[in-house]
Amino acid sequence: MSAPSVPPTSSSTPTSSTSTSSADTSAPVSGSLAISALDLAALVCSRVCHDLISPVGAIVNGIEVMEEDKNEETKTFALELIKKSAHQASAKLQFCRLAFGAAGSAGAQIDLGDAEKAARGLIEDGKTTLTWNLPRQLLAKNRVKLLLNMVLIGSGSIPRGGTLTVDPVPGEDAIAGFVVTASGLNAKLNAMTAELLAGTSTHAVDAHAIQPLYAGMLASDCGLALSAGSDGGVITLTAR
Repeated sequence: MSAPSVPPTSSSTPTSSTSTSSADTSAPVSGSLAISALDLAALVCSRVCHDLISPVGAIVNGIEVMEEDKNEETKTFALELIKKSAHQASAKLQFCRLAFGAAGSAGAQIDLGDAEKAARGLIEDGKTTLTWNLPRQLLAKNRVKLLLNMVLIGSGSIPRGGTLTVDPVPGEDAIAGFVVTASGLNAKLNAMTAELLAGTSTHAVDAHAIQPLYAGMLASDCGLALSAGSDGGVITLTAR
């Protein structure tokens, strides 16, 4: 299978830090990033599985506690853990289905209302507030996937919580692009993430790094330039 290239998009290089993943699958990159379709699929799948391990593991632990411990208070705690973790796993699956999956046939459109619902289910956890300023309308599938990936990157830049705001870039007849801003305590965006958005990183791409690279690929497919910047502790992601 041929390897689709990732054309560079405009990007600033803010300073910050993000954690690295222990994923064991990587794809070599050099210069303008290129990754094979097989590696892309494998790494995206690894990323989704990595995100689901924690809540699914908590469900298993809760069931084991209920089976082994006869204390009613402990069993009640375990049941609450199972309920919370099942909700988290469901929210992540629904979000990933839209952000990474097919979510319909090729060329399909997605309702921005469905995208908002998936984003709120994933993002709003008591620490982070999502302000969604987009109208409910149908948009091309890859544009909605790009938007959700921007939301995910923005959320990752405020690990201690804060506010995510999603705004449209107005066009002549429809939404021409998106602006996602993230503000919160110690809001930071890794310089490597900005490079990956632009498709210019010289680092190996693993399951953690594949998400911003994938966002840049989506932007390129939509004919948009994806940029990231930081100003006064506010992270701004723009696709236009």
